[in-house]
Amino acid sequence: MKRFYKGAAVGAAPASASGAGFQVELDGRPIRSPAKAPLVFRSQALAQGVAAEWEAQGDKIDAAAMPLMQLASTAVDLVPAKRGEIVDAVSAYAETDLLCYRAEHPETLVERQARVWQPLLDWAALHYDAPLRVCAGLMPQPQAPEALRALRNVVEGYDDWTLAALQTVTGACGSLIVALALLEGRIDAAEAFEASQIDESFEIERWGEDSETTKRRELLRLDIDACRRFVDLLRA
Repeated sequence: MKRFYKGAAVGAAPASASGAGFQVELDGRPIRSPAKAPLVFRSQALAQGVAAEWEAQGDKIDAAAMPLMQLASTAVDLVPAKRGEIVDAVSAYAETDLLCYRAEHPETLVERQARVWQPLLDWAALHYDAPLRVCAGLMPQPQAPEALRALRNVVEGYDDWTLAALQTVTGACGSLIVALALLEGRIDAAEAFEASQIDESFEIERWGEDSETTKRRELLRLDIDACRRFVDLLRA
């Protein structure tokens, strides 16, 4: 799509039952979601972040270059309609969380996984009262129902906007624990990427990296960074 506006700015959204908010305006006209729903931001900082994405577009609009806009649209168009399904899908990651399945060899990888992953599992156990069991190998191991229930309660407690980010970053990391640690400030985006890519990074160190792998990892890195920034701006 060609750029159809001269500039993007943030304005006050019309008062509603949900209270005051902010809207992104293109040449003075408020943007809407892809499903034509109003986009009202409760955070001025997040609205400014989305406006900056629109302002940075060139002659053609590149939706992939607007991750904050994409997450906001998901929060408005998708999450309310499919909240139960999303909570189920995100919570299910805890049943087979990446951090719980450790390599048996080589020792270098075993040590690296334990050094990076175990502190995150310890944090989740203390922070959420949700201790998860660790095993060697890839065969699924059952987790305690109490721990799974505690983590599900956390997921259910997020508002639609934060849940949109949690859904994206959990899928990107393959781990609910890494995603929660990222959104709650236990780790930053670079640490989340490192934790979620330990096995891949180890293989790259041994055998090298092809262009497709490089591209895929960069997209994951961008997704993780965008989700952390989205939540930071949402809470600002």
